[in-house]
Amino acid sequence: MRYTIKIFLLAALTALTAGMLSCKKNNGSGYNPAAPIVVDSFTATSGGVGTEVLISGSNFSPDTSQVKVFINGHQLALVGGNGRQIMAVVPARCGSGNVIVKIGKDSGVSKGIFNYTFSRIVSTLAGDGNAGFANGKGTDAEFNFNGQNWYRSMGVVVDDNLNVYVADPGNHCIRKIDSLGNVSTLAGEAGVSGYSDGQGSNAHFSLPYDLALDGDGNIWSVDPGNWDIRKISPDGTAVTWAWGSQAPWSVSVDKTSGYVYYSSCDPSGNIYQVSAQWTTNQVIPGLKYPAGIRFDKAGNLYVSGSGDHVIYKFDAGTWNKSVIAGTMGSAGYVNGVGTAAQFANPWGIALDGSGNILVAGNGTWDGGTYNPDQSVRMVQAGTWAVTTFAGNGAAGYADGIGEGAAFSAPTGVAVDKNGTVYVLDKNNNRIRKIISQ
Repeated sequence: MRYTIKIFLLAALTALTAGMLSCKKNNGSGYNPAAPIVVDSFTATSGGVGTEVLISGSNFSPDTSQVKVFINGHQLALVGGNGRQIMAVVPARCGSGNVIVKIGKDSGVSKGIFNYTFSRIVSTLAGDGNAGFANGKGTDAEFNFNGQNWYRSMGVVVDDNLNVYVADPGNHCIRKIDSLGNVSTLAGEAGVSGYSDGQGSNAHFSLPYDLALDGDGNIWSVDPGNWDIRKISPDGTAVTWAWGSQAPWSVSVDKTSGYVYYSSCDPSGNIYQVSAQWTTNQVIPGLKYPAGIRFDKAGNLYVSGSGDHVIYKFDAGTWNKSVIAGTMGSAGYVNGVGTAAQFANPWGIALDGSGNILVAGNGTWDGGTYNPDQSVRMVQAGTWAVTTFAGNGAAGYADGIGEGAAFSAPTGVAVDKNGTVYVLDKNNNRIRKIISQ
């Protein structure tokens, strides 16, 4: 089948070249600004980066310097064209949309949609797989996410300089992975559990479980071992900001207000606002084991309802609650739209630049390989359609593409400004990286 398609595309490209030469000889046939540009059809109708699309229609121009082709706002590279056909190549991260042919101020739009297929490439950013402590580059480093199976860290965030920060509960510290993959200790004394504020190794943590970033580049941590919420400056200075009314497990910053919020993963867990140092108040009561919490650009709050196997949305300003994805009270691994989908103890979450929600799939108390979801899922903004972003239902360790990759208890997830996703892979004691193209 693939061979037949290649023969077809080669024949089409030959015809295009012949047509271009013919048009040059005729010196005149081509685009007429008084007539509409018409896009009748195109093939292929789906594909990823590098897919060649043959567009058929009328009133095109053989002079490709005049022609531009777009899908979803992304411009395609042109291979050739004549008055009735254009060959163009789909760029990386194009996304889906109508095919638009533009010549000057005029344009023609296809009726059909080109469906872009992302290739999501999973690799290992840092960690050698062993539960231990070592700084170093990439797989020379070690983390301790599962030295005790009940460690529940979801703490992974990334700043605008592409530094990744990781809550490492087994080593009682906050780690930093720079943009070159070098792992260092930002705050805390590795291997020493305790409580103290200070800079670098003079600070002490018990069980740092989650992290968040504010608009000034400060890192916020929560530590249910110490019941504290701390502010960590970029130089690694940790200062206690508040004590939890319940043991704080997760943390987020609403950048529309600058307020910090935390939640407690209890059978009747609450969400609290930290409006100033030492000042907290409950804003959302009575959730069943709430886990990851994150805000969107409009100040809406999304919560991973681990005990109910759903993703909640709380509206900005009112805290009105709705279930946007997952079947209430029913654990499983099913993709679908909204409440037709199923999660199994979803844990950490993150939002990308388009408002899509990434969900780390395994929040069981022990990181159990028995959990039916060992993947990172995506909840599409607005439609709430749930798809598998990477990984699958089987626990393991494998770099690869999409569902061909394997995680074992993914518990934390973050997205950088370029759309690259980072995963805290608990049982594998690694930080994984997913590049979409």
